[in-house]
Amino acid sequence: MDHGETKRSIMHIAEQFLADKLSNRKQLGNLRQLRTVDHSVDFSSNDYLGLARSTELNKIIQGNYELIQPKRNGSGGSRLLSGNTSFSEELEEYLAHLFQSEASLLFNSGYAANTALLSTIPQKGDTILYDELSHASAKDGIRLSFANRYAFRHNNLNDLEHKLKKAIGRIYIFVESVYSMDGDIAPLEQIIQLSQKYNSALIVDEAHSTGIYGKNGNGLCCEKELEQQVFARIHTFGKAMGIHGACVVGSKVLKDFLINFSRPFIYTTAMNNHSLLAIHSAFNFLEKNHHLKKELQKKVSYFNLLLSDTFGEDELYHHIPSKSPIQALIIQGNEKVKNVSNVLQEKGLDVRPILSPTVKKGQERLRICLHTFNSEKEIQKLFLEMKSAVQAIQ
Repeated sequence: MDHGETKRSIMHIAEQFLADKLSNRKQLGNLRQLRTVDHSVDFSSNDYLGLARSTELNKIIQGNYELIQPKRNGSGGSRLLSGNTSFSEELEEYLAHLFQSEASLLFNSGYAANTALLSTIPQKGDTILYDELSHASAKDGIRLSFANRYAFRHNNLNDLEHKLKKAIGRIYIFVESVYSMDGDIAPLEQIIQLSQKYNSALIVDEAHSTGIYGKNGNGLCCEKELEQQVFARIHTFGKAMGIHGACVVGSKVLKDFLINFSRPFIYTTAMNNHSLLAIHSAFNFLEKNHHLKKELQKKVSYFNLLLSDTFGEDELYHHIPSKSPIQALIIQGNEKVKNVSNVLQEKGLDVRPILSPTVKKGQERLRICLHTFNSEKEIQKLFLEMKSAVQAIQ
């Protein structure tokens, strides 16, 4: 066998492995596929306040960008090389003030911020305790650290304390203020009490609370006046704020440490000025449009009222009540939940199924996101069509 045949044989073995894994996933009913967004009624995006589609905000961003000189298409490098600008530093000062912290550090996405923080801060011999329903980005960052790591049962204070008693080294607790699948809220006050009792540092991912909680959207920790008792917070801008990027907020020492030791920060090309400007413009816009948060809560209350008497205690089909715009209707089994989702799609309602293994087997669900732009008529239609579709598969 010549060199060319050997190379083709190796390629075939590798591609056959990939094909077999994809085939297995297809047989299990959880093959992921890309799809374009159509003109259905949006009940799936994280654009809770409608800022991603806001033509008014878009005009503000574009108008402000015209004032920037000189204009550059990209940053040209990492922040430590050519990518740092006076505007990025001014934005970080603005965000630190907004989130009531000593300092903030920008990242290109929430995923990058979580992996940067959690892979860098905990050291060998330390312990990270994280909620079992933490986002994949947090889990990936935790895996990249050299610390001991243990999950605790979701929002379970007893299990957290049990693991705190056994933890060694410096101890870090990681939670989300609002969880992305159930839309429920962490018991932050009690978790802080435990963190103080066991001398541990609390990290809170505010991805799904940024924009919809707190003064001018500064998150749940600030709304509850707990920010000074939290070691680090992660705020992302690609959800309720309708744009892109993220930041880690905390002490000046934390910021300096990440700049010096965090590989996802050091080796990443910085955001360009247009992206930075969009962040500043979006928060300024929200500050002048407080009614958006109130309008969102009205839609959440209306949805919960409709579902309260219909999807109750049934183990196979039940609604998980949530005060956040993230709502979940459990429909056990990948095929069943996909069937219901397909029916809703055919009715012009964009509701996506969340399949195992993204969630635990038996926790498959429709993940429903409510928005300021969803009318009560659209929400009522969603409720009636879900009710009919679920009854059809029972």
